[in-house]
Amino acid sequence: MNENIIKRNTLLAQKVIKGLESRNMTGYYAETKEEALKKALELIPEGSVVTMGGAMSAHEIGLVEAVKKGNYRFIEREGAKTPEEKRAAMLAGYDADFFLSSANAMTEDGILVNIDGNSNRVSMIAQGPKHVLFIVSMNKICPDVDSAMKRARSVAAPINAQRFGLNTPCAKTGSCMNCKSPDTICCQFLITRFSRHADRIHVILVGEELGF
Repeated sequence: MNENIIKRNTLLAQKVIKGLESRNMTGYYAETKEEALKKALELIPEGSVVTMGGAMSAHEIGLVEAVKKGNYRFIEREGAKTPEEKRAAMLAGYDADFFLSSANAMTEDGILVNIDGNSNRVSMIAQGPKHVLFIVSMNKICPDVDSAMKRARSVAAPINAQRFGLNTPCAKTGSCMNCKSPDTICCQFLITRFSRHADRIHVILVGEELGF
């Protein structure tokens, strides 16, 4: 990676981490995917019950695979064979020790922005699991909430709609059309500006580009 980008990410991460601390959340900076994985596993004690929402970044650093293979109890919705099993797994996840997530966007002063279709992800971020561990690459950092919302809707949403094969205007055009399509994934918006519970939300910022 370009040295100037590395320097910029390192300095900006310090600002974001201070912002998180002011919001009763904890931040860390990892320059590489490998460092991010190491830090994540340091934060999750063995024997923990772990679940996740849609978090490509957690997959990309190898965290999901490590948890599945490690000494953890991983609750996986995608392995469910019936809608009833999937719902049961989803409900069990609300009592997990750790919920793995990413963010669609984040501000320089530590506010997290997420959008969701089924809304299990944003609801678990807001309440339920004892800890939430975010993996967020520095390419998702935006100056303020308005620009973070625009990134979530205009960058993350169209890519995810295409990834899931949804029939939405943004999947066809690549940009947000503010639709009310039955397939829309922009059903719920969650802005996390403060954590009432100390030590619940942890954010690992990653210098390498991850996710969407």
